[in-house]
Amino acid sequence: MAGKVALRQSMIVVDHPLLRVHLTRLRDRNTPADQFRLHLTAIARLMAYPVLEFLETVPVSVVTPMAPAVGAELAQVPILVPVLRAGLGLVEGFRDVIPGAIVSHLGLYRDHHTLKPVRYYTNFPSAYRDHPFLLLDPMLATGGSAVDALDYLKDEGARHIRLISVIAAPEGVDRVGASHPDVPIFTAAVDERLNESGYILPGLGDAGDRQFGTL
Repeated sequence: MAGKVALRQSMIVVDHPLLRVHLTRLRDRNTPADQFRLHLTAIARLMAYPVLEFLETVPVSVVTPMAPAVGAELAQVPILVPVLRAGLGLVEGFRDVIPGAIVSHLGLYRDHHTLKPVRYYTNFPSAYRDHPFLLLDPMLATGGSAVDALDYLKDEGARHIRLISVIAAPEGVDRVGASHPDVPIFTAAVDERLNESGYILPGLGDAGDRQFGTL
């Protein structure tokens, strides 16, 4: 299980030797798209455990091949909200470790001129608004998309939200913290800064392009 170290009140950097190894492969510009997706999925699996430590369970009875036994099931199944399209790379890893996880997609893209988010698709599961929500986006850069996504989820009634990224920029962390101080941020690394185009340095480039080969 990956460990975690608190960086700020609502910021948690998940650290583990295997996370660092997979993250290095993501950063390498020579890593092909198919391998990029595999490393991203592995990172999601490792991060899932500390991210989901808060989940509550209820007792359930089962019958083993030998005798009855008492086990556990989730009291509330988490809702995964990948920000399209880069967030899709984190879904499989989380679904691997969450029985019955529900996926709600959110389409956002960043206008490369204004650097502001544009929302183009939503699919909120209204019947589950009281469940925990995990907002998945590999890169927390300017924070504009994350703030817009969190605004949307809260407007729809979600109240228990966690933001999960792989790499974050200090500027994005500060922006989310200022707008949504109640939302914990989990990431595997906090990088140096943003460049003039709003990309994280050293970062790993465009996570969507790299996992889908659209460079």
